[in-house]
Amino acid sequence: MSLDAALTALGVNTTPGARLDRLVYWRVGGPAERLVDVNSVARLRGVMALGEPVTVLGRGSNALVHDDGVPGLTLRLSGELAELNFIGPDRAWAGAGLGLTALINRLDKAGVAGAEPFAGVPGTVGGAVVMNAGTTLGEAKDLVEAVELVLPGGDLLELPAEALAFAYRHAELPPGAILTRALLRLRTDDVEGLITRRKALLERRKQTQPLDLPSCGSTFTNPPGDFAGRLIEAAGLKGAQIGGAQVSPKHANFFVNTGDATAAQLAALIRLARRSVRDQFGVLLTPEVRLIGPWPDDALSPDRAD
Repeated sequence: MSLDAALTALGVNTTPGARLDRLVYWRVGGPAERLVDVNSVARLRGVMALGEPVTVLGRGSNALVHDDGVPGLTLRLSGELAELNFIGPDRAWAGAGLGLTALINRLDKAGVAGAEPFAGVPGTVGGAVVMNAGTTLGEAKDLVEAVELVLPGGDLLELPAEALAFAYRHAELPPGAILTRALLRLRTDDVEGLITRRKALLERRKQTQPLDLPSCGSTFTNPPGDFAGRLIEAAGLKGAQIGGAQVSPKHANFFVNTGDATAAQLAALIRLARRSVRDQFGVLLTPEVRLIGPWPDDALSPDRAD
């Protein structure tokens, strides 16, 4: 059976050659060989059992898609994989494909809080867990109790949060595993106070971040005891530009697409920032960017020749 026939038999929607630049926040990158929409755990298990190269796109909020596109299957999770199901007043399973803004809105309607660490984070529950995403209000590790995964080959596995070894902007999943949902511990106390703090955070972000141009949010994690944006600005790179890729004049840890950037130009700008900060201050910045497609291993290395 051909791959296309196998995907059709699984009942998933497949779009060959789909443009990914329209689906990712940076608005750059080539097409997907096959974009596959998966709306159930059973179908995801079936897709994983095919043994094909698989990339999960999520909302593309921190994805830098190669200009040549993405080989294999590029997955988007929807349907039951983007649902929120309460199992008690302060616990709920959240699908990996559920957007973080949608999660917060649904909790607000239910009169429950707890997802404040995700305020203003432009991603999905799955991406937030994998990156241990967060803000000054906390991180994913503060509310994740357990996760469910599909392993290569299609087996289903549930793990407690402790097994993920959460660290700053990092979680350890089994190699090749795809998150299907996360069990969240929520808050039924001080709900109004938490909402107030969340709104204040969003207002501060609106004043200090360049939200009018395509970006992936923070390009680098903050090094211990310092801020990536401060170091990049101190290195003289605020406003620096390579083609259509620019270090935002408003916030130096935001790299923006001014209109006609390519993925290669954004990668080159990231390398420039890492090299400049390392050479001037002895600090090697760690990208938050997720590379998708046929990038070389040293694509973001400060020592790579441009």
